[in-house]
Amino acid sequence: MDCKLVHCNNQQRPIIRGSLARSVYERMLREEQLRNFDTSKWYKIDNNQVNDSISSKFIELNYDSETDTFIKTCYQKSDWLFTHIFNALAQTVLGLFMTSTSINGLLKRGSMFVFSNSQFNLFYDEIGTIKSDSDSSLLDIGSGDGRVTSVMSKYFNKTYCTEVSPVMKRLLVKRDYEILDADKWYENDLSFNLISCLNVLDRCDRPLTMIKKMRQKIKPNGRILLALVLPLNQYVESSANGHKPSESITLTGNSLEQHAQSFIQDYIEPNDLELIAWTKVPYLCEGDLELSYYWLNDVLFLLKPKSS
Repeated sequence: MDCKLVHCNNQQRPIIRGSLARSVYERMLREEQLRNFDTSKWYKIDNNQVNDSISSKFIELNYDSETDTFIKTCYQKSDWLFTHIFNALAQTVLGLFMTSTSINGLLKRGSMFVFSNSQFNLFYDEIGTIKSDSDSSLLDIGSGDGRVTSVMSKYFNKTYCTEVSPVMKRLLVKRDYEILDADKWYENDLSFNLISCLNVLDRCDRPLTMIKKMRQKIKPNGRILLALVLPLNQYVESSANGHKPSESITLTGNSLEQHAQSFIQDYIEPNDLELIAWTKVPYLCEGDLELSYYWLNDVLFLLKPKSS
């Protein structure tokens, strides 16, 4: 690294020459900020920004050993320099004719982490009673590589998945999950004990229709588990409309808490659904040449039919 130290405001700061040296130094700074970040903030909200009926249903989770293991694995993989370089080159070439989701599946990278086994149990405290139902079934919409699906599937006797990416579908089949058509999953006689739709509503073309169809396909005592990255940024990966969805979700407010309340009041309750519980978690993703891992603020909503 070609650099020297100069005094600036009584502090020594490196002047770095060369784009590679500068990139390495900037990554070091980002990594230091990441390692020093207070992870407890991932799970906390300001209850004063939502009304009492919604605030009372918030469950605060905690950083646990399974989350820590995922992050430590990300740090280990961050040292695989040549693997990251190969992946970057492969994405550039494959991106000419494949979606980012399929490329990640093909390269076996970019795995996501939403919640651990213990966090899932704490949030969905009824889950232990479902396995006794011989017809119990889970539908996970937009399952990706199935990593998060596997946290939930052990509680059900049958697991169904939807996925658009052909590469991801093959990974799901290897896990012995049954694949339903991503556009026609509701055109059958099936009903489900749990429908999970994790970080899909902001990436699908018709999210409002999706919520309605989920309400129609859960059993009378069934549950819906939604995850939504806030602040909301809708983006459709394969769309002829400039990546814009056909149906928009508009949330009011200026904070994550206010956006969550808006989603509950404007999109959950009007669809004959009742909020059981909600929580905030980090939506974690394996990193690349820029950073060891990435995270977004994710809000989970556990719902039931109003009539039950």
